[in-house]
Amino acid sequence: MPQLTSLLNEFTSRFGGTEQAVRIFHAPGRVNLIGEHTDYNGGAVFPAALTFGTTLLIRPRDDRQLRLASTNFALSHEVPLDGLSLKEEDDWMNYPKGVAWELEQRGYRLSRGYDLLFHGEIPNGAGLSSSASIEVVTAFALLTMEGQPTDTVQIALWSQHAENEFVGVKCGIMDQFAVANGKKDHAIHLDCDTLKYELVPFRSGDYKLVIGNTNKRRGLVDSKYNERRAQCEQAVRDLRKAFPDLTLLGQLTLAQFEANEQLIGDETVRRRARHVVQEIDRVQRSIEVLNRNDLAAFGALMNASHDSLRDLYEVTGAELDAMVDAARSVPGVLGSRMTGAGFGGCTISLVHKDSVERFISEVGEKYEEATGLRADFYVCDIGDGVREWKKEA
Repeated sequence: MPQLTSLLNEFTSRFGGTEQAVRIFHAPGRVNLIGEHTDYNGGAVFPAALTFGTTLLIRPRDDRQLRLASTNFALSHEVPLDGLSLKEEDDWMNYPKGVAWELEQRGYRLSRGYDLLFHGEIPNGAGLSSSASIEVVTAFALLTMEGQPTDTVQIALWSQHAENEFVGVKCGIMDQFAVANGKKDHAIHLDCDTLKYELVPFRSGDYKLVIGNTNKRRGLVDSKYNERRAQCEQAVRDLRKAFPDLTLLGQLTLAQFEANEQLIGDETVRRRARHVVQEIDRVQRSIEVLNRNDLAAFGALMNASHDSLRDLYEVTGAELDAMVDAARSVPGVLGSRMTGAGFGGCTISLVHKDSVERFISEVGEKYEEATGLRADFYVCDIGDGVREWKKEA
């Protein structure tokens, strides 16, 4: 939890007045524990909210202006609520602007303006959902301040729609959903198509989640993402010889796929499809082993997930592979895998608490030797989704 006293002081120094009417909200970052490149194939994902994220201090105004500022960026601005539009020069502020625009589109016309100060603890570009965290905390805070219902599933959908239509980024639902609906010590088993979800206990005991940021710029993501998506669609077309109504790979069981995969003519396309169907099965098995509190079995599934993303889906790259290889060589590590779209970004590892310092030191050293890049590490616990914080906290 950030130092709230210093944030309140920062708020009044930026916006003037007193802190009396200021309210404080928080939305976490998120990490996907397993289930990669399954979402657009009709499969499940398995994210968790983190204990660090975005804190928002907000106070009502007597006009219809939004004053936006951040402790992370020098750029701040005052914008009218009437006629909100995307402006490239507004940079990070387009995310909260987009949420205010979305709420007004949905019939929640804001009765007044607000002063908003954001404090982000999520490293930008690490793939831990800083944008979703900003969107969800803004939506939750504005609705709360206006005395409106705060349905967190709706908030996730509206935040995603704001990013899709206002900001222009065609993201899926997982990030906003995990940020809005996370629960301490639980992962979320989410079907991205139906939005059916269940909270699965994640009792980490003596183990910590350690996120490793490769600090590799992810230049290939968009083009390779589109290519992989097209290959999965080709696999569906080939498999319709056996399943005429098939629309997504996630509609097949592993057994159905294995009995019919020879129908996929192209060997590369077959490997892509094999990863997807096996990865969806790994998500299901993850729930079973975690319900038994078998962390070692979950770690083995994490390892299998990364190996499949490396060998079958081919979205890891030298940096992620180097970090995972280094992680697996440290005693006390149950599993390590890439998380996110790939070609850079982050790994997630399950590490015994007594090995965490050694892990950060050794993995950092080996990774830098292999790649010339310096890694950053974050030791995490699984936290709650978006909520209001009381000043006394």
